[in-house]
Amino acid sequence: MKISPSALIQVASLLLATSSALADNVGCVTTAWKLIGANHKVCVDAFQDPKVRGVTCHVSQARTGGVSGSLGLAQDPSQFSLACRQTGPIVLPAKLPKEETVFSEDTSILFKETRVVRMWDEVHRTLVYLAISRKLIEGAPANSLSTVPVMPWGGKP
Repeated sequence: MKISPSALIQVASLLLATSSALADNVGCVTTAWKLIGANHKVCVDAFQDPKVRGVTCHVSQARTGGVSGSLGLAQDPSQFSLACRQTGPIVLPAKLPKEETVFSEDTSILFKETRVVRMWDEVHRTLVYLAISRKLIEGAPANSLSTVPVMPWGGKP
């Protein structure tokens, strides 16, 4: 069975849109005013780890404005930051994968994405969250790191 490139693009876009829908938009700050189209801005989204209750991450990302940004045709720059914190009792699942994608967001029409991967550092009992920006065809070194030690919360183990 042969899959056309346009069908592959549609499926990839749908999958990325579905996973980014789990994030709540906290807000945006304008960084440059544009006469025509949307302004350039930095936006902050919050998401909870889908498998580890008690952890919330915030990711900020640069968003390109102008006409191309308004039409969804601009490629956002690989500029972002990540902060993850314990926001309640941490409940680890019985089988936590050593590495798993917990968030992804499309940052251009040409397969560029920001992805957050959770890693489990069992030796130090620490959840490690790594945000990377990459194209599906070639990798990019842009990254940000945040760690959450698994500790008691409010007197509960």
